[in-house]
Amino acid sequence: MQVAWDRSVAVEALARGDRRLARVLTAHESAVMPPPRRHDPFAYLLRAIVYQQISGHAARAIHGRLIDLFPRRRPNAAALLALPDAALRAAGLSVGKMRSVRDLAEKRIAGVVPGRTRLEALSDNEIMERLTAVRGVGPWTVQMLLIFSLDRPDVLPDTDLGIRKGFALAYGLDELPPPAAIRARAERWRPWRSVASWYLWRCADDAA
Repeated sequence: MQVAWDRSVAVEALARGDRRLARVLTAHESAVMPPPRRHDPFAYLLRAIVYQQISGHAARAIHGRLIDLFPRRRPNAAALLALPDAALRAAGLSVGKMRSVRDLAEKRIAGVVPGRTRLEALSDNEIMERLTAVRGVGPWTVQMLLIFSLDRPDVLPDTDLGIRKGFALAYGLDELPPPAAIRARAERWRPWRSVASWYLWRCADDAA
């Protein structure tokens, strides 16, 4: 469910509950987790599929050509299904990604992928179950949507490389931790694991 929450309250609670994480928070006290960007779920997932496993430069070009195929450059499921395969391939989509975006469109029309208002009414677990039913959409993609678009405060992308790097730096580890180790430590971060994750990303960015 969509619930308003205070970032400063989250940071204070995290600092009280984990001394090691508190050091990261203090080192980045001038950094503030940004407010969410209200994406349309269909458009967000469409872009996510396009961007998978290719360079950012190539993905931006392909995504731009794909968006140009829609009236007023506003992607919607019905318009995508009406596009011929040749147009999608000419935009730069691989056969696999073409199948994925068509599956996304079909599931949007069927209601598996709801619109923004309906999505906001669902729990994190319900959103994860629905959206990962789409071909080519995995848990990480949904976690990014939950954190940065839906503003859910308690999401933990424990397989994310940046999170693992930030965790290793914050906790003085010589090797990247397995996701299970992050999950275990993160129990003390509830219900603010999204915020903790954001600061671990900042820690990894500093090292880079």
